[in-house]
Amino acid sequence: MIEQFSDFSTAVNNLVWGVPMLLLLIGTGIFLSFRLGFIQFRRFGLIMKSTVGRLFSHDEKKEGTLTPLQALTTALAGTVGTGNIAGVAGAIALGGPGAIFWMWIAALFGMCTKYSEILLSVHYRKVNDQGDYVGGPMYYITRGLGQNWKWLAAVFCVFGAVAALGTGNMTQINTIATSIGTVWTAFHPSASAGQLRVLYLVIGIIGAVLTILVLFGGLQRIGSVTEKLVPAMALVYIVTALIVVFSNTSMIGPAFRQIFEGAFDPRSIGGGLSGVAVQQAMKAGFGRGIFSNEAGLGTAPIAHAAADVDHPVQQAMYGVFEVFADTIVICTLTALAILVSRQAPAFYGGSAGADLTVRAFSTAFGSRIASVIIAVCIMMFAFSTLLSWSLYGGRCVEFLAGRRGMVIYQAVYVIFVVVGAAVKLDLVWQIADSMNALMAIPNLIAVLALSPRVVSLTREYFLRRREKLAGS
Repeated sequence: MIEQFSDFSTAVNNLVWGVPMLLLLIGTGIFLSFRLGFIQFRRFGLIMKSTVGRLFSHDEKKEGTLTPLQALTTALAGTVGTGNIAGVAGAIALGGPGAIFWMWIAALFGMCTKYSEILLSVHYRKVNDQGDYVGGPMYYITRGLGQNWKWLAAVFCVFGAVAALGTGNMTQINTIATSIGTVWTAFHPSASAGQLRVLYLVIGIIGAVLTILVLFGGLQRIGSVTEKLVPAMALVYIVTALIVVFSNTSMIGPAFRQIFEGAFDPRSIGGGLSGVAVQQAMKAGFGRGIFSNEAGLGTAPIAHAAADVDHPVQQAMYGVFEVFADTIVICTLTALAILVSRQAPAFYGGSAGADLTVRAFSTAFGSRIASVIIAVCIMMFAFSTLLSWSLYGGRCVEFLAGRRGMVIYQAVYVIFVVVGAAVKLDLVWQIADSMNALMAIPNLIAVLALSPRVVSLTREYFLRRREKLAGS
């Protein structure tokens, strides 16, 4: 029975993450880029100035809101995760170095998708019974498209709540447990399977306690924790990845050549007897890129909706920076670390995970230190993701069943932290992956339908800004 269900789940996953879904995600980004005049390129300098330039400003915020930075880091906590470490390695293994080029393309157009999602989320948000700003796809569906479309919002919320338990919870704590287990066995080779099971259970209990301490402190505590955790984890990973890259400086040029050549002619870098098809490189790059930066899934707008800003465009610009930081910076560094250290497999079409990244880091730090570095980064990435998805899933249930339903869901979420650490999750990964794709469909329908509103609000903001600058 379990085997049959697993086969069915695999078939569903292949269907929902097939070429049509990837085309819908990329196509939406391309369509919005044209509608917005490629704002991610034309206004890139202003976007960086308005986001990176304000990262360390201490803005005052209203009760029930987050500062723009806290909203960004809460969303980044859910976006920057194990996909930046294991996902990039998997893309290279599946599609060769050329997959990284297509990952960049997905990100460049995904910037506009996430910009639009966040803009709509802030514009159509509302204040709940606790005085918190709440928003996301379910609110811009019902408030933007009308109550007749509430069923579509409910569909998004059901898939989102289930995905949070899998993608954002069980798979994350399981990744933490197994990464710590890998380090433990590296230093204690004689460790038994029984000892590892106990270790995983202890990790699950500790994770649950930490989640309770943060989760039940409300929106402000989640924002306060991610505001400190996300910059720290990003800095640790970026610095160590740069050390790996620059310890192999002679290979940086060839690595970029592999990426560009592999994107259009994988055979030129030795991809098997007949070469890896460009389609395979594109699918691997698009799929893993979207999995990493989450543009189009509708999750990050839930966090950004709580930002204390005067105009939706101000927060929407953080969406462009979010995709840039996640894919163009962090994913690229992972790819370069693997390629310059010559750890990429010689033939493509297989699978790989964090172990490939560990091998790359080992060339600069040694195997034991590398395994510790990656384990620490995975722990920070995964725990921050776990916290953010608790907010996403909770908001979905709040929309469906009110505050009481949200509290019950949060209790279940904590229990699943313990369960996720102690069991094998191959099937859970697959189901959660399918839920991600299914929640993207109602979100993208709404974003496309409301794109005229995105365009008008964008024009309004830049017109006001131009008039303000002319008046000063």
